[in-house]
Amino acid sequence: MTKALLLIDIQNGFCPGGNLPVAEGDAVVPVANRLMASGAYDLVVASQDWHPADHGSFASQHAGKKPFDMGELSGQPQVMWPDHCVQGTVDADFHPDLETTRIDFIQRKGENPDVDSYSAFRDNDKAALTGLGDWLKANGVTELDVVGLATDYCVKFSALDAVDMLPGVKVRLIADGCRGIDPKGVEEALEAMRLAGVEITDSDRIGF
Repeated sequence: MTKALLLIDIQNGFCPGGNLPVAEGDAVVPVANRLMASGAYDLVVASQDWHPADHGSFASQHAGKKPFDMGELSGQPQVMWPDHCVQGTVDADFHPDLETTRIDFIQRKGENPDVDSYSAFRDNDKAALTGLGDWLKANGVTELDVVGLATDYCVKFSALDAVDMLPGVKVRLIADGCRGIDPKGVEEALEAMRLAGVEITDSDRIGF
């Protein structure tokens, strides 16, 4: 059995002071560090939002749109986000307190300006794969624990895609290692993950 920890987008942009901050987003960092240091994982993987400056999900790229308006991208509804996690900027860097030396593999996502990519596994139109699924399969991963930001967006879609794209792999969400944008959205995300077969737990319950 090979156990992996997947860190979703623990970047400056999604933490207080970033361009798209999640409330208490930095609170996931000590949980992630504790999990990485526990010795319970054979592999640690991190996803990194890595947008070009002209990404189509940015409100700044659409005349008359402001952040958090609804629009359309790649033929489907799209939240118009503030410019965030632009390639090569401090906003896109991992949180400075995250122990990145323990990360074995980094999967960048959201590089195509024409489609958003909440999931670490594939773009939102489900047409283009990031390659993370193949990497995990090639490394024989049988159990995958997920933490990061934000529960109701990138964490949710990554966990759901892990279930869908990695048949036979046990997927578990460590909820105290996640923070979300909207409380109602978080509850709905947790329920969607439960229904898909993701085990919802927390680090104290599993002994970390």
